[in-house]
Amino acid sequence: MSQQTVSSVGLAEAEPVFRAPLQLIAEGVREIVGFQFASISVVRTAPDGTQELEVIADAGDDDSSEAIIGRRTPLDAMLAEVEIAEVWGQFRFLPHELTDQTQEDAYGWIVPDIEVIDAPDAWHPLDLLVALLHDDQGVLRGTLVIDVPDNGRRPGPEQRRLLEKFAVQAARTVVTTLEREELAEQYRLAAAARRIVRDASAQQGLARSLSDCQRGLVEGFRSRGSWIQTFDEDGTGTGAIHSSAGAEVQLPEELVELAERTARQAWADQSAVVVTRAATAAANISAADHRRIVDFLDAIGVASLLFVPLGAGAECLGNLVLTRAVGDPDWSELDRIAALDIGHDLGRVVLNARTFEREHQLVVELRALDTYKGQLIATVSHELKNPLAAISGYLEMLESAPELAPRTRNAVDSMNRGTARLGRVVDDLLLLSKVGDPAHAIIPAPVDLVPLLAEVVDLIEVQARHKHIVIGTDVPSEPVLAHGDAWEIDRVVTNLLSNAVKYTGVGRPVGVRLWSDGGQVHVAISDEGLGISTADQEHLFDEFFRSTNPEAVREPGTGLGLAIVKRIVDRHGGRIRLESELGHGSVFTVTLPAHRFTG
Repeated sequence: MSQQTVSSVGLAEAEPVFRAPLQLIAEGVREIVGFQFASISVVRTAPDGTQELEVIADAGDDDSSEAIIGRRTPLDAMLAEVEIAEVWGQFRFLPHELTDQTQEDAYGWIVPDIEVIDAPDAWHPLDLLVALLHDDQGVLRGTLVIDVPDNGRRPGPEQRRLLEKFAVQAARTVVTTLEREELAEQYRLAAAARRIVRDASAQQGLARSLSDCQRGLVEGFRSRGSWIQTFDEDGTGTGAIHSSAGAEVQLPEELVELAERTARQAWADQSAVVVTRAATAAANISAADHRRIVDFLDAIGVASLLFVPLGAGAECLGNLVLTRAVGDPDWSELDRIAALDIGHDLGRVVLNARTFEREHQLVVELRALDTYKGQLIATVSHELKNPLAAISGYLEMLESAPELAPRTRNAVDSMNRGTARLGRVVDDLLLLSKVGDPAHAIIPAPVDLVPLLAEVVDLIEVQARHKHIVIGTDVPSEPVLAHGDAWEIDRVVTNLLSNAVKYTGVGRPVGVRLWSDGGQVHVAISDEGLGISTADQEHLFDEFFRSTNPEAVREPGTGLGLAIVKRIVDRHGGRIRLESELGHGSVFTVTLPAHRFTG
């Protein structure tokens, strides 16, 4: 007789693509062997832990198939029915004479409405014919139930041989179908792991990253909750415990130590550990420790847990705990495999988050140090400014004294030059502090670079004429507007052009070129001077850096000019590019945002 349950639990239908081969077998029984109804069920585990038979293929009329697909009935009920049945190979035949008719109400068997023919082998509505489908290990995986033969008679020898072939094929197909479902579940868990890793951003911080991960883990593993314990970065002690619910998890101290010890052993063994009230698979958990774990699980209303080590490489970084309540399915081998893979992924999340946090902290410290350095430079420079002004004043008074001997006057001239050089250093330090201080932001305005460059060239030409250097210019006649601070841009061009003249030999050319393209303006200053080595180029814009080229070192300088240029260009949102080869000159190209007029 066909079967159906009175109350459905879960209605977890198999995917149609998985049911198709079984549906073909059921239809073959109906059409080839000659039965009006055939249905195939697979063994499922109910939420309360009992086993049920779920119908996933049915060949009959459309109304009955629609009603029966997905329905479940207790497996024990079926086994109890066939315990006294006749054994026909894989089939069990229970004639109506032996059937307990009260089972119709208890287990929901559908009794077909048929007319019994007048024959000794007539099929009765309460007859039951079911094949028990086992896998290669002898585990019951499903059933094939058939009902209502077309000829109205119980199957004869020939029909039974044909039915046995269908039963063999159905058993193989049921096992294959369940394996495909398990593979699909494994793929789903793997996809959840990939999604967790993809969504976990190290820039959110470790706590936020792990919190986001746990929401996906609880959903993907159908668990009731989870927590993640991370170890300190030095590998000792508990770093933190992060709960999926956001609440603080209070683990007894002895369990914290046990979890750390078990996690390290599990990571070394590359295994995930299942802990239930009955037992645990971890070798390093004693009976007393297991009792402590079970007491803790009882206190928080948990029936079992899956314990997963987290790590990267050879280092164990923590552990993940997923929990299930009474009535939830047991943890499967696929659960353990997928969870261990996620343990690797989460280990990388922990490692990346910690690396990001260390880098972020380092950036904060470097910024604080840079701010302190700027304040120190500004303070020292201001403190030097007044004494230098006094020294310069007294030196001027000495220069005007007619009674100075020539030797003394030479000494005064040397002090004047030294004072002037020290004054330039102080001025550069003050400017470096100013352009590097975020509190002294620029107030951008349109700056026409055509007249600005003309004024800078006029100023530097005095210096250039002493070395017979001609400064060539390639500047448009129409305005070229940059967006920035005119004085600071003037300082950039002045520093670059004066350097070009300073480090260019007698009679060699220096060039200035200005152009714009779209939203940017460009100033290129070229020379055929000393050039800059590749090694020096790496540090050229560092503060107080002086070239390693002996010829360049002979020229006076503070080592701050290019550092000031770089800071001014950066704070304007521009960039500076250098093309140079030692002995063949240099080209500095400054790119700045163009000014855009708004209506």
